[in-house]
Amino acid sequence: MISSNTNINNIINKHHDLLEHQCTTITKNNIYIPNNNFINDITLQSDRNTAVLCSLSQLFKHGRLANTGYINILPVDQGIEHSAGASFAKNIDYFNPKNIVELAIEGGCNAITSSFGILGSIARKYAHKIPFILKINHNELLSFPNIFKQTLFTSTKKAFEMGCIGIGATIYWGSHESRQQIKEISEAFATAHDLGMFTILWCYVRNKNFIKNTINYNASADLTGQANYLGCNIQADFIKQKLPINNYGYKSINFGKTSQLVYDKLSSNHPIDLCRYQVANCYMGRIGLINSGGPSHNNDLEDIITSTIINKRAGGMGMIAGRKIFQTSKQKGIHMLNAIQDIYLNKNITIA
Repeated sequence: MISSNTNINNIINKHHDLLEHQCTTITKNNIYIPNNNFINDITLQSDRNTAVLCSLSQLFKHGRLANTGYINILPVDQGIEHSAGASFAKNIDYFNPKNIVELAIEGGCNAITSSFGILGSIARKYAHKIPFILKINHNELLSFPNIFKQTLFTSTKKAFEMGCIGIGATIYWGSHESRQQIKEISEAFATAHDLGMFTILWCYVRNKNFIKNTINYNASADLTGQANYLGCNIQADFIKQKLPINNYGYKSINFGKTSQLVYDKLSSNHPIDLCRYQVANCYMGRIGLINSGGPSHNNDLEDIITSTIINKRAGGMGMIAGRKIFQTSKQKGIHMLNAIQDIYLNKNITIA
């Protein structure tokens, strides 16, 4: 059921540039658009075994977005990635893992993804009530000086024994440690598929040298697009990526290989076109693109609605929003989760 919340509708309706934009860079006829038969139409053509298809089916059939082909996941691994104090001081209820899972359930999410300790502490009570996705590696910030190194905190087998139907992991593409992460996560994803679980890759570009003249190209469309393509190559079933904030990463840093056509023909300055290029690098949408909600600011509801419209109209498969959701009251968090879901349920918001 679509919310009739006037505030949400007012925010949606004022984004004329997003709602009326049509992609002429990579047209919608070139991409695979999420739908309620996506597993049968697309995933069934792959080498994923029957058990993986069943796990994907559980994901797509849960929550308010059930049977739409879109997904909304609550991710809470920031207690390790950023520190528990930085993450939960604004709402101390979420130091308690059960409140995190209940937020995802009451918010109508397709799934909850979190760390080994959090999910393990409440698995017997909740693993059969909402799909569990275990994030198996993290970059903890207690080390000093900090390095861009994701470290395995547990194994794929432990995720399976816990009752998870999927695993998630991060690779910092462009970092000095990326080659080791590629090896570790490729092996973990292969084991997950053997055990019947699907995989999500947090596909982040992370290199200090990708910042030039104060412009951060770690979130450029061309570099994040290539990160997506690499993530698909280790058989991620979903790519989790930040929305692009600029382009010309290859050109500005002056490294690697690209084509001028990427900038002249396959993308533009419009945020939907930039995101469409990310979708194109996910095998034209065969692998679902899930964009992140980003950090919490003063205008979280409007920010998250804007991001969701961009993802949907670009051809993405969903949103994975955490800090905006749990760094506020439970009521406001559920309200924002429902706002995300309302956009995917809204048939008037179409693919650009």
